[in-house]
Amino acid sequence: MKQIVVLSGKGGTGKTTITAALAHLAYQAPGTRAILVDADVDAANLDLLLEPQILETHDFVGGQIATIARSLCADCGRCVEVCRFDAIRKDNGFHTVDAMACEGCAACTTKCPNDAVVMLPCVSGCWFSSLSRYGPLFHARLSPAQESSGKLVALLKQQACAQALDENYLLMIVDGPPGIGCPAIASVSGADLVLVVTEPTTAGIHDMKRVLALAAHFDIPALVCINKADLYPAGMAAISGYCQDRGLPVIGQLPFDLNVAKAMVQGQTITAFLPDSPISGALGDIWQSILAHIHANEVI
Repeated sequence: MKQIVVLSGKGGTGKTTITAALAHLAYQAPGTRAILVDADVDAANLDLLLEPQILETHDFVGGQIATIARSLCADCGRCVEVCRFDAIRKDNGFHTVDAMACEGCAACTTKCPNDAVVMLPCVSGCWFSSLSRYGPLFHARLSPAQESSGKLVALLKQQACAQALDENYLLMIVDGPPGIGCPAIASVSGADLVLVVTEPTTAGIHDMKRVLALAAHFDIPALVCINKADLYPAGMAAISGYCQDRGLPVIGQLPFDLNVAKAMVQGQTITAFLPDSPISGALGDIWQSILAHIHANEVI
């Protein structure tokens, strides 16, 4: 089983829209059954276009949080002295832990003379195993102000890999998070191919370069797709020239099309909503280019 990860350097480039279209095209093509992962756990929305039926729901424990047993606490204040995050304070005469401020470092537990401070598991969100209209989907919701998004992405991919091996799926399509932080790094871990979605704007070009550098750092082949390419021809030319100078294939230049928004309102991929439209044809060409690169590099 091999992995294709769709990334973008910034939000709003159309990454999820393109990922959903690829999932639809993979579902239609014989011999390319794909298992799907929404790795954008901070703002997951791939399920809006795939209409999944949730089969399993699991809590995600991202770390630990300190708590103080009042019956054992001597109010000596040593835990306050070592807490670098100002998470411990007095409330109504007792020392308490601010759950929003606690980083789970456990320094307070090492200094408490009465063992009154203990670390408890912190449920940071939940993850789902679902059956979507285009195949199995693993997705999640990270609770507000919670961290460990990279750990949650790694868990989703681990669960997807296990099911792919059990059920003989040859392909995994991952909707990665924007940017180059921990969740993006976790999403490309073990990947065989990265599709970078960009747009012809100054911010789009800048952030595309960062994502390409991330893929290069982990020695993962990268392809580039320019979304809304016709809105700014000079920007499109700049991206194409940059990629050509570095031997990076630009496999698609998608036109701006208001039908994409109409399809989203209907909860459908553009390739299912208007399969004969120019943008659906361009997405079909991108999918064929991805398969050609996969076979050329003996990915599957």
